[in-house]
Amino acid sequence: MTTPNAHPMAAGHIPSYVTAADGSDFLFTFMAVFTIVLILLIGVAYFTLHALPEKMAHKSNHPQFQLVGILALLALFTHNNIFWVAAILMAGFQIPDLAAPLRSIADAVRGLGREPEAPAARDVIPSQPEEPDTPAPVQAEPVAEGR
Repeated sequence: MTTPNAHPMAAGHIPSYVTAADGSDFLFTFMAVFTIVLILLIGVAYFTLHALPEKMAHKSNHPQFQLVGILALLALFTHNNIFWVAAILMAGFQIPDLAAPLRSIADAVRGLGREPEAPAARDVIPSQPEEPDTPAPVQAEPVAEGR
């Protein structure tokens, strides 16, 4: 022991995790910063995961985009995973429009009940000759000679 201030029973080498006499604790400071950063990263990952169905629906221009967003928000606020699963399933698969074929069939049947309208070309009587678009040239009257 060459240092005059060291206790005679002190070890020659002190590990770095032992706090110094001034009260600074490197390990505590590192763990506090690490814990805060880890909590922030977990929060960002959590919100990103909950926004995944909405991003999928927005990217594919889904017709039920608002419903997917509402289900994702319900899952976020209520912590019921069934809403999030429903949102991701709805964003992944588009529900087929089953009413479109029925609508076209109904329009066709409705059209069968009407009388067909006569086209404008049938109103022209073919026995009358058509007038030419340009008028016939007018001949000038003979000029009288003399006064």
